Amino acid sequence: MHLSDLPKINASLNGLSTIFLLAGIAFIKNERKQAHFVSMMCALVTSTIFLGCYLTYHFFKHVTHFTHPGWPKTLYFFILFTHLPLAMVTLPLVFLTIIPAFQARYDRHRRIAKWTFPIWLYVSITGVLVYFMLYVWFPPVQLAK
Repeated sequence: MHLSDLPKINASLNGLSTIFLLAGIAFIKNERKQAHFVSMMCALVTSTIFLGCYLTYHFFKHVTHFTHPGWPKTLYFFILFTHLPLAMVTLPLVFLTIIPAFQARYDRHRRIAKWTFPIWLYVSITGVLVYFMLYVWFPPVQLAK
C-alpha cells in the first residue's frame, strides 16, 4: 500500500459508513435494536479508521487542488465548504450520541441522534462525492491517464 492509495481507501470507508448508517436507521425504525447497535458500531469503526487514514494522508501529502473550471468547480467548492465544517462537528456529536446510549439513557440518545444522524450521513456521502470529483470525474492533469 502506498500513500496515494489512501484517498480511494478513505472514499471506500466513507461509503461503508454510509451503508452502516442507513442500515442502522432502518433497523431502529423496525425496532431491531441489536441490529441497530451492530450497524452503528460498524459505522463508528469505519469512520474511526477513515479519520486515521485521512489524517495520515494529509500529514504526509500536500493538498490536491481542484483544477477543473466552470460549474464543476463551483459545485465542488459548495460540497467541500459544507462538508468540512460539518465533518468537524460530527466527531463531538457522535460522542454526545453514543455516551447516553451506553448509559442506557435512550431518551437523550434519541434526542441527540436526531441531529447527529443526518449530519454524519451528509458528511459520509459528501466525502465520497469529494473523492469522485477530485480523483475520478475531474482529476488534476498530472493524475489523469
